Amino acid sequence: MKILFIGGTGVISSACSALCSEKGDDLYLLNRGNSNLPAGIKYNLLKGDIWDFNHVRSLISQHTFDVVVQWLGYSHDRVLRDYELFNGRTGQYIFISSASVYQKPDLWKPITEKTPANNPYWSYSQAKIKCEETAMELYRNKQFPVTIVRPSHTYDKTKIPLMGGYIALDQMLNNKKVIVHGDGTSLWTLTHHNDFAKGFIGLFGKTESLGEIYHITSDEVLTWDQICKTLGDALDVEAIIIHFGCRLPMQVNKAALCRNSKRR
Repeated sequence: MKILFIGGTGVISSACSALCSEKGDDLYLLNRGNSNLPAGIKYNLLKGDIWDFNHVRSLISQHTFDVVVQWLGYSHDRVLRDYELFNGRTGQYIFISSASVYQKPDLWKPITEKTPANNPYWSYSQAKIKCEETAMELYRNKQFPVTIVRPSHTYDKTKIPLMGGYIALDQMLNNKKVIVHGDGTSLWTLTHHNDFAKGFIGLFGKTESLGEIYHITSDEVLTWDQICKTLGDALDVEAIIIHFGCRLPMQVNKAALCRNSKRR
C-alpha cells in the first residue's frame, strides 16, 4: 500500500512507521524533517510544514495514496485543510483523536466507543471533539473517506508512564521515594506503542472502517500504584510510593494540581 503519515516520528506513530516499513508498504512521511526514526525504517520524506498549504499541495501534487494518517491534527481548521488537500487523493483518511474525549466523569465502565464524547475539563479534548465532528460531517456530506482512531495513554522506551519518567526509575534504584499522583487508586490503561501499531495498521484499506470510530488500547486495567510497583518489580526493587495532591482526572493540568495542593 502507498501510505502517507503527516508526522510519523512521535511516540505512537514511530511504531506504526516501523511496522509499515517491515510489511513493505510504500511509506511517505510529511514533516519538517527535524526528527529521525531508527535506522532500518524505510520511508520517503516529504519535507515541509503541514500549515504551509501551498507548499504541501505542491509536495503531493504528483501523488495519490491508499491511506493518509493525520497524526498532528489539533484543530478543526486542520481537518478542513486536509479535506482540501487530500479529497480525491486518498482512499482513506484516518484522523488521530484521543480517548480523552470520552465523557467526564464517566457514568459507567467499561468505556467503549459508544460512550459520549464530552470532556468539559480539558481544552485539548474539546478541540479533538470538534475535529471529530468536522471529519464526520465531511464523511456524511462530502463522502470524504474518514476513519477516526482514539489512542489512550501510549508509551514506549522514551516515555516512562510515571511523573518524572526515568528520574522516577532512578529514584527507585536509589531507594528513594517516588511520587504517584492522587491517592494511587484511580484506574488507568496503558498501551505499548508496538501493540497499538498492530491494531492500527489492521484498519488500513478496510472500507468497512470508513465512517467509524475506534479506540485502540490494552484491555488491562491497573491502578497507578500498581503501575509504579510493576516498574519497580522490573528493576527488582520495591517502589516506595508517596502520594501527592487530591484525586483528580489526569486531564487536569499540572498547574491546577499544584494550586490544589497548596490549598490543602
